[in-house]
Amino acid sequence: MFSPNVKDFEKLGLFYLGRSFDPVNRKAGDELVMYDSRDLVTHAVCVGMTGSGKTGLCLSLLEEAAIDNVPAIAIDPKGDLSNLLLTFPKLLPEDFQPWIDDGEASKAGVTPEEFAAQQATMWKKGLAEWGEDGERIQKLKDSADFRIYTPGSQAGLSLSILKSFTVPPQAVLDDAESLSEQVTTTATSILGLLGVEGDPLQSREHILISNILSDSWAKGEDLDLAGMIPKIQTPPFNRVGVIELDSFFPAKDRFALAMKLNNLMSSPGFSGWLEGDALDIGALLNSPSGKPKISIISIAHLSDSERMFFVSLLLNQVLSWVRSQTGTSSLRALLYMDEIYGYFPPVATPPSKRPLLTLLKQARAYGLGIVLATQNPADLDYKGLSNTGTWFLGRLQAERDKMRVLEGLEGAAAAQSAAFDRAGMDKILSGLGKRTFLMHNVHEDHPQVFQVRWALSYLRGPLTRQQIKVLMDPFKKESPSKAKAAPKAPTVTISKPSSKTAPSEPPSVSTSTSSSNRPLLPPEVPQFFLPLRGKTPAAASLVYRPMVLGCGEIFYTDTKSGVSGKVETALLAPLSHEAVTLEWDEAKPIEIDPDDLEKEHAGPAQFESIPTPASKAKSYSAWTKAFVDNLFRTQTLEVFKSEQLSAYSQPSESEKAFRVRIQQLAKEARDAELDRLRAKYAPKLEAVDEKIVKADLALEKETAQARHSTLSSIVNLGTTVLGAFLNRKKITTTTLNKAGTAVRNVGTTMKESDDVALAEQRANDARQEALDLEAEFRQESRNLEKRFDAWNEQLVTFAIKPKKVNITAKLVALVWTPHWSDSDGELTAAWE
Repeated sequence: MFSPNVKDFEKLGLFYLGRSFDPVNRKAGDELVMYDSRDLVTHAVCVGMTGSGKTGLCLSLLEEAAIDNVPAIAIDPKGDLSNLLLTFPKLLPEDFQPWIDDGEASKAGVTPEEFAAQQATMWKKGLAEWGEDGERIQKLKDSADFRIYTPGSQAGLSLSILKSFTVPPQAVLDDAESLSEQVTTTATSILGLLGVEGDPLQSREHILISNILSDSWAKGEDLDLAGMIPKIQTPPFNRVGVIELDSFFPAKDRFALAMKLNNLMSSPGFSGWLEGDALDIGALLNSPSGKPKISIISIAHLSDSERMFFVSLLLNQVLSWVRSQTGTSSLRALLYMDEIYGYFPPVATPPSKRPLLTLLKQARAYGLGIVLATQNPADLDYKGLSNTGTWFLGRLQAERDKMRVLEGLEGAAAAQSAAFDRAGMDKILSGLGKRTFLMHNVHEDHPQVFQVRWALSYLRGPLTRQQIKVLMDPFKKESPSKAKAAPKAPTVTISKPSSKTAPSEPPSVSTSTSSSNRPLLPPEVPQFFLPLRGKTPAAASLVYRPMVLGCGEIFYTDTKSGVSGKVETALLAPLSHEAVTLEWDEAKPIEIDPDDLEKEHAGPAQFESIPTPASKAKSYSAWTKAFVDNLFRTQTLEVFKSEQLSAYSQPSESEKAFRVRIQQLAKEARDAELDRLRAKYAPKLEAVDEKIVKADLALEKETAQARHSTLSSIVNLGTTVLGAFLNRKKITTTTLNKAGTAVRNVGTTMKESDDVALAEQRANDARQEALDLEAEFRQESRNLEKRFDAWNEQLVTFAIKPKKVNITAKLVALVWTPHWSDSDGELTAAWE
């Protein structure tokens, strides 16, 4: 009976997919099918009709990825992938009962409780037959965080698209072709959401939105749908090509397009798109602590246009993320899409096709593996899949489907310069049954037919939105979108103007609300306004208080750690009417980009008075020097250090980002060490195998000789004795000699029996040596896994002090800080 041991398939970098299958005799074999995770870097496609076992294979692939700490984003148009969260280590009936289909129980003629018990028993038995159990299910749950996202819906975790049109990475901006692709795809997806069919070359709507995106991104400005509306109505350019804007797209028509987008955003059903976590690929692949995530993006509840809009948006974000990564030959992450129908067709060009095609061509260099699945081979552009390295092919619906698959396989083989036996492949495909697949992997010498292993997850079929809600409600509290609001800024009291104000009292406030009463300063004194944020409190007035803002840039470098990089810092220091006007030691850090500072205040306001030194330009020169001195004394860069990998985080690199990076470094180092370990043991194993073969041959030879000698001796001795008995009156010297020879032959036979025992001992010793060698290899493999376990490593901190010559003051200026003043004169910061 086939029942592998966990040590046979729980191996580093290898995915346990199933066991071999003989398509001729239609019989499963005992050979485990282990798939090298690095082969997924060249992508995979899975094709099989309903009932072929395609879902079970693809979910098993994602399970193996999770166990190997490989994060994944899984796009789920049907709802099947949410089954990955139905994992029950104890395999108890009560675990299964909330998730069973009551209709199936009724059809089976049993109660829901009885049906749940049957499912639990079936799953426990099925797992056992494949060497799996609840312990492996627990390992799956512990290896990664599983989350279900439902864009446009509150059922699962929400995803907000408000910041989904951010400036692409510099690598994309520097590549004209890549930038053009992203602009075109984004514009097409926006218009698709509006129900507008926009041709990139002829549609004025498409050309207008493309130009708005290009202009904003060229200026480094992020966009969202809300920000797109005023730009459509009043674009930041006067011409499109050589034609005046109003001639190309009249203002009246632009207003209609802007209103269409505004009406869409204002509709109650669209509010779900504006709430939730940002569409951040890094956050979808790793938790805040850096733990791998399996993020299931469920889009079954969306309309066709909404699905296309979101998938296109997601693929563009993945493409931008890929281009920001370093190259690697190990599997960094997976992008899986179930039921690719309509998103990658052979003829049409929907918004999703262009970024997906680019990912298939470029993502392999960055360690992103793409897996696409479909029931209908006609759904796929096989020319686009010509570089796909692995094909999982199950039972197909019709002969024409098989022909399409063979055409795709032949193209992929040609692209990889690999041999392809069309006739043999045709024969194999014709004989595939349920849960049996043909794996054509260009990294292997020949295709392999295998039977898919039992899934660790409970495959109950598509989940409803209510069931998804039950699964995700416990995690919604963890979502950044549900984080508590920042604490209210501390209030300060501002005194009424008085001629008797003591020096220690807060500065007075001008009673004028006119902007003309702002204190006049020489043009040499740089002054700015912090932007006003938030809503105006009831019965509150706006007051501006003068402070000094210092913005600096510190370049940290350390030869020992190899850390090198810039850190931006900004300090906001209060001004005083006392002898010492400004003390940088009293300054507080502030998150502000100098480019966000404004030139004018935000409407009618009061202004506090300015200490006399703050109105002189030379003061700012002295304060600039003091600002640099303060940064030199107080600023220290603390980076994370991995003792295990001798790796350091870089400036501005979070612990999460660093852990993600060293996990990849550890994986690469582990793969390299594993290759060396295999190379080390390969000749030893071959030598032991050869020793076993020789010992078996010697044993067989000695056994045969001993058997022949024993029989011959017995016959000779018996003949001699019998002859002597029958001719007892004629016993001659010859007869006595024969008897002696027969007796000596018996002695020789006993010696040869000893030789057989010795040969048998040598054969047993050789086999024991092989077992010892295999155990030694497994132990070293386990040691490797512990050695390169970056996930559980305790990071240490490493402090780096800056050099004074590496500190630059980018700006030291007077800034007017907005405050809300209530009826009691208390001030509350209005810029936070």
